[in-house]
Amino acid sequence: MSAPLLQIESSSEAPASADIVIIGGGIIGAFTAYYLAQRGFSVALLEKGRIGAEQSSRNWGWCRQQNRDARELPLATKSLELWERFAAETGEETGFRRCGLLYLSNDDEELATWARWRDFARTVGVTTHVLSGAEATERGGMTGRQWRGGVFAPTDGIADPASAAPAVARAVMKLGGCVLQRCAVRGIETAAGRVAGVITERGVIRTRIVVLSAGAWASSFLHQHGIRFPQATIRQTVMALATGPEPIPDALYTANVACTRRGDGGHTIAISGRGRIDPTPQLLRFATDFLPMFVRRWRKLSPGGFEGVRAGHERWSRWSLDRPTPMELVRILDPAPDLATARLTRERAETLLPAFKGRAVTAIWAGFVDTTPDGVPGIGELSQLPGLVLAAGFSGHGFGIGPGSGHLVADLVSGGQPLVDPEPLHPRRLEKSSWGAVSDF
Repeated sequence: MSAPLLQIESSSEAPASADIVIIGGGIIGAFTAYYLAQRGFSVALLEKGRIGAEQSSRNWGWCRQQNRDARELPLATKSLELWERFAAETGEETGFRRCGLLYLSNDDEELATWARWRDFARTVGVTTHVLSGAEATERGGMTGRQWRGGVFAPTDGIADPASAAPAVARAVMKLGGCVLQRCAVRGIETAAGRVAGVITERGVIRTRIVVLSAGAWASSFLHQHGIRFPQATIRQTVMALATGPEPIPDALYTANVACTRRGDGGHTIAISGRGRIDPTPQLLRFATDFLPMFVRRWRKLSPGGFEGVRAGHERWSRWSLDRPTPMELVRILDPAPDLATARLTRERAETLLPAFKGRAVTAIWAGFVDTTPDGVPGIGELSQLPGLVLAAGFSGHGFGIGPGSGHLVADLVSGGQPLVDPEPLHPRRLEKSSWGAVSDF
């Protein structure tokens, strides 16, 4: 069983040229295309498989400010406003609503971390409520247990991963933009040292600006052009349960398990941060970059198997531009879920929320979460190839900040006033001299 996804009809022919070509039809690429089309640019959004079929439909659906890295927080705050505005502007349904996010804990260290983040959040105008034991126990009454404390983030919310990216892509087409599915980009053509076009399986599209929002494929794609972008993927497993008569929170986090209401009324359940590291040539290439992060997370990460090698998204060899590439051989990254993790997830979910007992499993899936060494995305034009703008490495946070990220990329591409300060997110920070730097928050 794979992740549920709304499938849409898209454009049938590739244009000969476009002002901007966007590689990758996930939530980041779709919102980038939307904001550029809104400004009157001719855009071509190219996806090798289906719109939103990889990590954009495989995540929890949380749209949060709570516990964000300081470099991401401005994007998270702006994104909440943009999620709401998108629905009003287009009439498209993404499932977004500010239901509030509830965090519960019996761990003093975790509670202290949340309190420090609350103090930081106040300095940037973000509201979050640290809960006393009594308040947490009351809000968490559905668990039937006592809690030492928690957090309630009242302005945060959720959207529906199954429908969000397709809904945005439909809005792009309403604005006159081109959205092509099953159209892989094999490489970039250059002239006079800058972008001149993209080579696709359907021919060449002339353009002077390319946005690479290719998720887990970004690093290997950049390697084809001699550009180093440290990226590793973690295979994480998620389960969906059917709806039931008993009330379950829309969004609840605990260290053992978390749950989120889905657009169909059921719930996604998952264990935060738990995943498998599948060895690949790319992972070995960037091992020293990621060692600090893996050491910090060693309790939740386990060695994987050959899923990453089979998928082909992290190979280190060069491919030819005149025959099918790995992206055409594997249209959609759909790795095998870790069934042991799935069983543990359900067991923990039923222990935390007895109302989950007896609910049918509607889907189990895994996804490759693309990460950077510091857990923050790389957004910005690459000096090695003028005209190429990167928007990748979202480290499991990209869905919630998708609207803000797409808006920011559109700002950078069009020369508009940036939505937020882009400098802390620029990929140059991931050069060898600066690997491993992590914000206090």
